[in-house]
Amino acid sequence: MPRTLLTGLRAPGGPGTPATGTTALEITDGTITWLGPAADVAGRAGGASVEDHDGAVVTPPFVDAHVHATASGLLLQGLDLTACRTPGELLDAVAAAPRAAVLWGHGWEENRWSPARHPSRAELDRAARGRAVYLSRIDVHSALVSTALLDRAPAAVGAAGWSPDGPLSADAHHHVRRAALAALDGDRRRGAQRAFLDLAASRGVGTVHECAGPDVSGQDDLADLLAAEHGVAVVGYWGEAVRTPQEATDLLRRTGAHGLAGDLFVDGSIGSRTALLREPYADEDGCLGNRYLDPEAVAAHLVACTRAGIRAGFHVIGDAGADVVLAGLEQAVAETSARAVRAARHRLEHLEMVDAAQIARLAALGVAASVQPAFDAAWGGPAGMYATRLGPARAAVMNPFAQLSAAGVVLELGSDSPVTPVDPWAAVRAAVGHTNPASALDPDTALAAHTGGGRLRVGSPASYALWDGDTCLRLVRAGRTVHELRR
Repeated sequence: MPRTLLTGLRAPGGPGTPATGTTALEITDGTITWLGPAADVAGRAGGASVEDHDGAVVTPPFVDAHVHATASGLLLQGLDLTACRTPGELLDAVAAAPRAAVLWGHGWEENRWSPARHPSRAELDRAARGRAVYLSRIDVHSALVSTALLDRAPAAVGAAGWSPDGPLSADAHHHVRRAALAALDGDRRRGAQRAFLDLAASRGVGTVHECAGPDVSGQDDLADLLAAEHGVAVVGYWGEAVRTPQEATDLLRRTGAHGLAGDLFVDGSIGSRTALLREPYADEDGCLGNRYLDPEAVAAHLVACTRAGIRAGFHVIGDAGADVVLAGLEQAVAETSARAVRAARHRLEHLEMVDAAQIARLAALGVAASVQPAFDAAWGGPAGMYATRLGPARAAVMNPFAQLSAAGVVLELGSDSPVTPVDPWAAVRAAVGHTNPASALDPDTALAAHTGGGRLRVGSPASYALWDGDTCLRLVRAGRTVHELRR
């Protein structure tokens, strides 16, 4: 059997601190057969192929717990609007873009613009020159669209979140996004997915959790992704509510999903002012955000999935949104049992605004939190978007990673790509360097939460990543080399 010794490896240090130790890894026929100190390598080198990696850091592959593969791949191939600083720059980018069935762009953020106003639909139509255009905001909870795209989504007109001249949110946004996705042919969709998976591999990510659903992508889209022959593993979640265990079982079978969780929306986002709040937004009088599911629907979904032994979950950001989920969880406990709810390991996406009492109850019920540290890096702090939308006091306690972890809530770190980039080391640094030090994770906890708690273990299939700083030199998953940096 082929046997390889990887020598000159180091364990990762914390952000700003050097990697530590020197170790070696033995792999035999795709399985880890030995881990040990450099001093013991000589005794195992006979008959082995020896690779000296000269101080490269070794980690388990990263797991990105929340992605949207097709949208992320389309961003790689389409209009990246994250650098736009004025409405005019966005319109110029649209005007200069090549023709496509739908011009797909992402990343505008009006609160960073001067002037901080949206381009009108008439302005966008002039730049589009008759093309169907879909431009999602950075949080993907609202979008600027051209009239040509609206013509393909007539149900958006007058729906919740409709605006005759500005961004569309809520149901109106879901209608136009479905129309934009429907205009993609299968080859372009699959090409976008492969481009994203290639990028994830180059960033040392061995597994991605795709958060799909009828308001986000579609069953064909998820089926293509799950069928993709790629070394990056895909764990699919489908965000659609059910009311009976049989519905849950049937839907899981039809979609091939791992669970009925992910982006099943209870509310929206802070940036688009659609996250559901107890108290109004600081920068829009009387606005409390949106509620897409009531406690009864949340409870029905949780009860059905719990009884079927299926992992359920929801997208929830605002504190009042978390109240809705907790009410549904309590009802699920009443109709099943706390033990059954814990066994299902239900999961919540984002969970940015939760207080100590909510955290304690979520921990007691075994609920996991899929969180995105880059959100805090991008929008936290006293001068960030959260402070503008919520005021400094509420913004300061956003994304309480340390409090969740200390209470026993399992953290699963991710990017929500394309909202923030797939960049796991940046996410670890953001978790450790939280804008509120009281909410920061220690480096070991952050790394474990972003690698699925992974460790390199003797007897396990060979899965590891080698690093020079943030650069992934090699990614191996289950004995297969998925990425190798050419040097």
